[in-house]
Amino acid sequence: MAKNALEMRLRPRKSPRQARSLATQARVLEAARRTFARHGYAGGTTNRIAAQAGISVGSLYQYYPNKDAILAALVRAHIEDGTRALLAALAGAGSELESLVRRAVTALVEVHAADRRLHQVLFEESPRAASLRGELARLEESAVGLAAARLADRYARPADAELAARIVVTTIESLVHRLVAGARPLDSARFIAETTRLVTGYLESSAASGR
Repeated sequence: MAKNALEMRLRPRKSPRQARSLATQARVLEAARRTFARHGYAGGTTNRIAAQAGISVGSLYQYYPNKDAILAALVRAHIEDGTRALLAALAGAGSELESLVRRAVTALVEVHAADRRLHQVLFEESPRAASLRGELARLEESAVGLAAARLADRYARPADAELAARIVVTTIESLVHRLVAGARPLDSARFIAETTRLVTGYLESSAASGR
């Protein structure tokens, strides 16, 4: 599918403003979450989503032209949830390094462990437009910037703090996707403990060698 055609396919039909329309849209997205988690990408049809939402498929099409547009909306909601969780974790953490890392890891685990099957549908089975990839990249850059700011006083040069932040964000994100949201997830509490130990050890060693 051509790039522009895919972008058009993933756009919602309209952006509701009235309370009733907003409530219907929210109901469609919640129904889609349950439907895709239960039936996967192939089985997550618009008919099933509409039935789960308690509306006609015609009413669903007033908001979204197809199931891929609904999935795109769910991906954007996931990005927003992850951003809010990470911001809250970093803002509420003190200066102690292990606590800071643990809060960040825990926040991302909670976002991804809520519904692992849905996460697989969103990020492994559904089509991904360039605009969505761009939003994910911006989220990662925002996380790197936040982490670098919190690590700045531990490094002699800003570039060293930025590199350490990028390594940490990429490592945590990759491990969460593979070991928490994957097909054979680890116990969340054990994952948080081990990842915190891994990342904290790296940061302590990196900061010490960079001074």
